[in-house]
Amino acid sequence: MTWLDLPDDTLFGLDNLPYGVFSHGERTRRAGVAVGEQVLDLSAAAEGESFGRLLAAGVLNPLLAAGPDTWADVRARVREWLTEPRHADRIRPHLVPRKDITSHLPVEVADYVDFYSSEQHAINASRIFTGGDDLVPANWKHLPIGYHGRAGTVVVSGTPVVRPAGQRKPRRAAEPSFGAAKRLDFETEVGFVVGVGSELGAPVPIDEFPRHVFGVCLVNDWSARDLQGWESQPLGPFLGKSFATSMSPWLVPLAALDHARVPQPAQDPEPFEYLRAAELWGLDLTLEIRINGHLVSSPPFATQYWTGAQQLAHLTVNGASLRTGDLYASGTVTGPAKDQRGSLLELSWGGREPLALGLDGTRAFLEDGDEVVISASAPGPGGARLGFGEVRGTVAPAVV
Repeated sequence: MTWLDLPDDTLFGLDNLPYGVFSHGERTRRAGVAVGEQVLDLSAAAEGESFGRLLAAGVLNPLLAAGPDTWADVRARVREWLTEPRHADRIRPHLVPRKDITSHLPVEVADYVDFYSSEQHAINASRIFTGGDDLVPANWKHLPIGYHGRAGTVVVSGTPVVRPAGQRKPRRAAEPSFGAAKRLDFETEVGFVVGVGSELGAPVPIDEFPRHVFGVCLVNDWSARDLQGWESQPLGPFLGKSFATSMSPWLVPLAALDHARVPQPAQDPEPFEYLRAAELWGLDLTLEIRINGHLVSSPPFATQYWTGAQQLAHLTVNGASLRTGDLYASGTVTGPAKDQRGSLLELSWGGREPLALGLDGTRAFLEDGDEVVISASAPGPGGARLGFGEVRGTVAPAVV
């Protein structure tokens, strides 16, 4: 029940209420909550509330750092404002049409980590690079493989992505060359944002995942496959990944995702004890990828081998500390079917089978001017769907 006029099929209903940061007209950056086709100016609505000071920074970090009890209090208060008619006259002036706002990064990103947690993606990569070998790395089923990226190049959805330049060496070339990346790709991912930090030297137990992680977002971890292939010998991703990571503007709270929680795929061998969770943290998200408006893939997140809870436990098991605003991402989300692949590397099978885009021709990898849009939804109560918004980016020409 709500005094708002919300469509029955809205993805931003009262069971969702994702948080973001926006500006509108002459208003500076504000904390906001998406509801229907509007955004509640939470910074304004919360004036005089005990938690109001947490929403005045132009980023969500102070709210995230306050911890799960405060998160629950704020969420309950927002639901009260939007359901009880006695609040309508006070709250209605703080609602802004979502189409009229400018979205900003919802958090000041502290650190960024990217994982490699889809077994089907790992198998596809092996087949593409070896010509038929289904083997994943020997360590892959024992630990969530990841790398540390650059927090400073995480950008909000809608920010143009400049084609990177660097060294590349095709297999048949005798020597490397320098120039703009020719094999630019997207990676469809789900991100987790840390609220409460941890002490250096103190691992975070896996079952404390919901005490530290505030919410979930969408991520496109752009990749220059030709730069990455040459530089990753023997170390991991560097210039081929660090030029841009796009993040959606809305953080869906973990508290909204109870109906999306599912068992993860069976793990064999059984993981070490620090990676065994008492609670289910597989998430039944359905993602959609569009290139220039063409739907090219719909990967299922429930197929991920490693969960966000396991990734957090592994990230900290060596004593590495968490900081408010840390972002870590799932790695490319890929399902077993051809139309569930989460990257152009897989959709074009390493460039050997270009992807058809109707009147836009075909793509082996991204061209300048191409726009990639990733969206997602998850089950909510009563058969409803919860939306995550979208993360979009358009490829701009290289600066060389």
